[in-house]
Formats: sequence, C-alpha cells, structure tokens
Amino acid sequence: MKESIYPCLWFDGKSHEAADYYCSIFPDSRILNKTPMVCVFELGGRKMMHLNGGPEFTFNESISFVISCESQEEIDYYWSALTSNGREGKCGWLTDKYGVSWQVVPSILGGLMSDPEKAPKVMYAFMQMKKFDIQKLMDSAL
Repeated sequence: MKESIYPCLWFDGKSHEAADYYCSIFPDSRILNKTPMVCVFELGGRKMMHLNGGPEFTFNESISFVISCESQEEIDYYWSALTSNGREGKCGWLTDKYGVSWQVVPSILGGLMSDPEKAPKVMYAFMQMKKFDIQKLMDSAL
C-alpha cells in the first residue's frame, strides 16, 4: 500500500541522527533514503521524513506519537529507550532527547476507559503515574 500522507519532522541538523536512533528502537524500521536535507525512513513499518531545517521551529507537546503496548515489558522497553537523555512526563507522556513527545500507553486503556463505572477509578490511578503500570490500572478497575 502506498502511503500518500506521512509526517515530516523539522530538526535542527540532527534529522539523520534521530532517524537512526528511532530505527534502532522500533522493530520493522529502516532508512529508505538520506540526502543532506532530508531522511526518509520507515518506523514500525510506517513512512516518515525528517528535515534538517534549522533552529527556527522546535517541538512541543501539541504533537505526539502514541505507542500502543500489549504488555508491561513493552511499556518498560519503550519508556526506557525514549527517556534515555529525555524527560519523563505524566500519564504515559515523555519527551525524548530530540524534544519529540511520545505517549507510551497500554492497549487495554481504551477498554478500561470506555466502562463508565471503571473509568473514573482508572483515570485517578493513571493520573498518579508517570510510566503506565498495567497491573495498577487493572487493580484500580476492580
């Protein structure tokens, strides 16, 4: 399937370094093309582009990438990899060393939040967390 819409992230001279870093973290990732100005790659099988655009624009939390995780081990892996030289946030949010925001969330969260009786308890539980803890979320839903 040809992807006609894909994200382009603006970096200040570190687009190639960032693409290599992300490809080392996510399975099914590879560099497709590098030029001095851009790097096109697949991240988790999805096409992306990084641009060496200069310092005029920076990242903020208004745009983030969501990583839906099936297990606590997967959450722990991505959290550890992406907070290395980055910053932990709250409720599964983090900012990596390049300033890109990520949400590392358990795939069960949507189901827990769609139950009107469980949702307030689950929300209270995850509001106390930085990195999501699946067992604590499950316990809060009881």
